Amino acid sequence: MKRIRTLRDLAPYGLFGRTVLIILLPVLLVQALSTYIFFDRHWTRMTERLAYAVAGEIAAISDQIEAAPSDRETFDVLKSLMAKHLDMLATYNKGQKGVDLMIAADSGPGLEDTLARALVEQVRRPYAVDVDLRRKRIDVEVQLKDGLLQMSMTQRRMYDSSGYIFVLWLNGLALFFFLIAIVFMRNQIRPIRKLAVAAERFGKGMNVQTFKPTGAREIRRATEAFFSMKERITRSVAQRTAMLGGVSHDLRTPLTRMKLQLEMMGKSPDTEALRADIEDMEAMVEGYLAFMRGEGDEPAQPLDLVTLLERIAGNARRQGFAVTLESPKSLILELRPTALERALSNFVENSRKYAHTAKITVWPDDHSGWASLVIDDDGPGIPPENYEDVFKPFHRLETSRSRKTGGIGLGMAIAQDVILSHGGRVMLDRSPMGGLRVVIHLPL
Repeated sequence: MKRIRTLRDLAPYGLFGRTVLIILLPVLLVQALSTYIFFDRHWTRMTERLAYAVAGEIAAISDQIEAAPSDRETFDVLKSLMAKHLDMLATYNKGQKGVDLMIAADSGPGLEDTLARALVEQVRRPYAVDVDLRRKRIDVEVQLKDGLLQMSMTQRRMYDSSGYIFVLWLNGLALFFFLIAIVFMRNQIRPIRKLAVAAERFGKGMNVQTFKPTGAREIRRATEAFFSMKERITRSVAQRTAMLGGVSHDLRTPLTRMKLQLEMMGKSPDTEALRADIEDMEAMVEGYLAFMRGEGDEPAQPLDLVTLLERIAGNARRQGFAVTLESPKSLILELRPTALERALSNFVENSRKYAHTAKITVWPDDHSGWASLVIDDDGPGIPPENYEDVFKPFHRLETSRSRKTGGIGLGMAIAQDVILSHGGRVMLDRSPMGGLRVVIHLPL
């Protein structure tokens, strides 16, 4: 299982990188296999045949010299013919003994070993082979009965350049077409990137300009579907905002009349109780409207999250609550300042109500692409089985938070809605300080 995770980590994370890898790996495998088969079947066998032919020529002249060792005129004729037609220079030194001659050959794949094996098989005499790649010449010494035969030939007698030319053409064309494929692939992936950026910006509440769908048919359909969805969501939010404006006016008007009538009736236990009920109704109406509105009409803008947290912590300290802040000097994010400040203030306000101290920690994580924000307190905390419930609208933990201290149960739901509208996420956990820990992740 560890090996699978390691291979997965080595794979590119982006679509372009993975697509290039999908194209590149088969091409490399085909090229490697083709090159191996070519060199094994063609180039190696061609070299062996050339070496066999050269060894046969050396064997022929060796037999001829040994058959007539005193016939110098015959050797001169052979020497002239070999230089003219076989591109080989021959020298025979009668009575000379060779140095470091061999009678066997290695089984290596090199040019020298190939020729040595052919000499052992064809010539069957002590020999020495010297391949000089710098001068592109091959020198061979063969020990005869009465002297030493020395042969010198050009490398082309043992070398077929067409093999290397074929490999260069094969790999060069593959590289050329691979580069063309990368260009076309970038053009196909560009619309996907544009769509991903537009979806991310829209998810963060930022303005998204409509652009013409491009690319493959499926990508164009996805782009058109996204902008259709965006228009429906925008229209729905606008209609909801207009409706909420009317509802707000319709609800506040009778409440205002009731408050005026109470002022004219004078003070009494009954009127005071009724006035408290009206104030509770106003608070509930404002909470309902804030939850439904969700600050969705506020545009996102570059904001220093650290400055915002310092302001929230300062407000809590002025109310007598001990709050510490650990953060970098600055952390700029695309945020909706009013909505986010209201959401984070809600978490700090909950800590202020039920704890003595709190700690706010924030840091960026470039590897994961998130800015992490943690709020810890030393209060009574919340049972783990209720972590999900506290984010439900109108849900209150009656055992620890009454209506008088806990409101109507919309604060956490509104805060979560704001965090989610920024493309982030919020979770609850047990704090090392003994109380509740709020973990918030915002996209960098």
